[in-house]
Amino acid sequence: MNTWNKIKLFASLAYEISPVYILVLFLRSFSSAGQIFGNVIFPKYLIDELMGAARPSYLLLFVGLIVLSNGLFYLLNRLLDRTHRIYQQDVSAKMWQALSAKIMRLPYPYLEDPEYLDLKERAIFVLTNQGALQQLIQYTGEMLKNLFTLLGLVVLMFTLSPFYVLILLVITSLSLWVYRHFMHYEAQMYQAILPYNRRLGYYTNLTLEAKLQKDIRLYQMAPMLTEKVLDYNQKICRECVAFSQKFGLRDGILSILNDLLAVIAYGYTALRVIPGLSPSPLSLGSFTMYASSAMQFSTAVRSLWENFFLILQMLGYLDPFAQFMALPEEENQPGTLPFTGPIRSIRFENVSFSYPKSDRLVLDHVSFSVKEGEKISIVGLNGAGKTTLVKLLCRLYEPTEGTIYINDVDIRRYESASYLREIAAVFQDYKLFAYSLEENITCKDLGADTPGAMKRAHEVGLEPVIQKLPHGLSSFYGKDYDEEGVQISGGEGQKIAIARALYKDASLVILDEPTSALDPLSEAKIYEDFHHTVQGKTALYISHRMSSSTFCDKVLVLDHAKVAAFAPHQELMQDTESLYYQLFTAQAENYETTDLA
Repeated sequence: MNTWNKIKLFASLAYEISPVYILVLFLRSFSSAGQIFGNVIFPKYLIDELMGAARPSYLLLFVGLIVLSNGLFYLLNRLLDRTHRIYQQDVSAKMWQALSAKIMRLPYPYLEDPEYLDLKERAIFVLTNQGALQQLIQYTGEMLKNLFTLLGLVVLMFTLSPFYVLILLVITSLSLWVYRHFMHYEAQMYQAILPYNRRLGYYTNLTLEAKLQKDIRLYQMAPMLTEKVLDYNQKICRECVAFSQKFGLRDGILSILNDLLAVIAYGYTALRVIPGLSPSPLSLGSFTMYASSAMQFSTAVRSLWENFFLILQMLGYLDPFAQFMALPEEENQPGTLPFTGPIRSIRFENVSFSYPKSDRLVLDHVSFSVKEGEKISIVGLNGAGKTTLVKLLCRLYEPTEGTIYINDVDIRRYESASYLREIAAVFQDYKLFAYSLEENITCKDLGADTPGAMKRAHEVGLEPVIQKLPHGLSSFYGKDYDEEGVQISGGEGQKIAIARALYKDASLVILDEPTSALDPLSEAKIYEDFHHTVQGKTALYISHRMSSSTFCDKVLVLDHAKVAAFAPHQELMQDTESLYYQLFTAQAENYETTDLA
């Protein structure tokens, strides 16, 4: 993304978040410039009056103007600074909100692609570690202030001599060239330490992560982590030493050029004051005004370009954020046909799939069909494509080849939201959130009309646990944000996730190994109760324990991305050479061995 597009992106984001903030930014810049301009002009009249008639009334008037203008501008600037800080924090916070919203609107494949996951992490890094967004806003305000100041000073100094302005511009341009050269080096230096800084942040965060302390202490990893932190700290310090040396050289050159500018400004205006050397000698007040203007001009020009280069630098740092925000969104998915449900039939027809940037087929011309109300167990070795098949059915990915039909209609024709309302899935990597247990089940705000939450909790065997909690289903999950929050076991968490799927009351329910944290007896009880609860619904089961296949209508066996078999359990067990028979009997033998032990 080029610089201009990045500027438009951040400007549009800031305007969408808070149009008032843009107005405050301009007013603050204009007010600061006004105070500088006033302090250049008003003293001229005071000095001329002192050197001339020295009329007390006029002296009081000019002193009053200086004091009043400074007082008013001071109060106005303080008010605008305070307002600006409030809105700046609001804009920064809402930029995070915009990033979060963007993540939730992205097509799902981006969220499993290492390239885009890395881009997301780099976008988060520049917001958290570099503060680039806050600095971008700050430098933009400073640049506007200097721009307004320059416009006034240029008009003023042109009344003295255009040639005078040209000389000041030449010397100031030399200062800018030095500064720009250093900024280029500084940008290279920051790019060089960025990988070190990210790794330093990673290892530092590891030492701060409470959930990792068990492993860190048990395996005595503290020296290893400390060594990593020290190593990357030293690498950053070596880069910063060279940077500091060049920083001193830059400041020395800029000081010389600034002194030269002061000599020319004061020398030229002083010569214009001496009678006989100029056809229209300047008054002492004018001398003060023009000399002060020259110094303010130099400062404003240098600051303007410094701000400009810093803005470019910040935009460079924010490039990952800009790239991430420019990614296409999921709302552009095809499909306009409303899905009225329920799901009466599922049919895969020669479906093949390979993940983006991979040539390996995870599913290879898979075909099968499921009728309404059937219970299907999907089994196979790791990597056979079981979870991928479910992701395709949920439209998280689209088939590379072939078609998936629901109710004899290509699922890509359905409008996404109405289609997904009829599917409830519990994946093996399910998540619980820092909400109440009831909200985790219902996915609705606490206090909303959520009947049936306890019923679903009872169906998965959670009712005895919930009854022991002081606040029952209203208990907050986790203690990170609520001291009275509850900690639950992995098995109990899986039961909450299953209760969430049941509460949705969809016509298709999918369990993708959601009971891995349960012991065999608890798992068997969950499946038995679940099988009873979803009577009349279509259900797909993926489980690493083959016992779930015995109560299903059919078993879909996947082997090396292909359908190896699709038949009832009893029929599959008749083929003693089949993969399914080997998997089932091997697991049964393990359970028998465990029981004997």
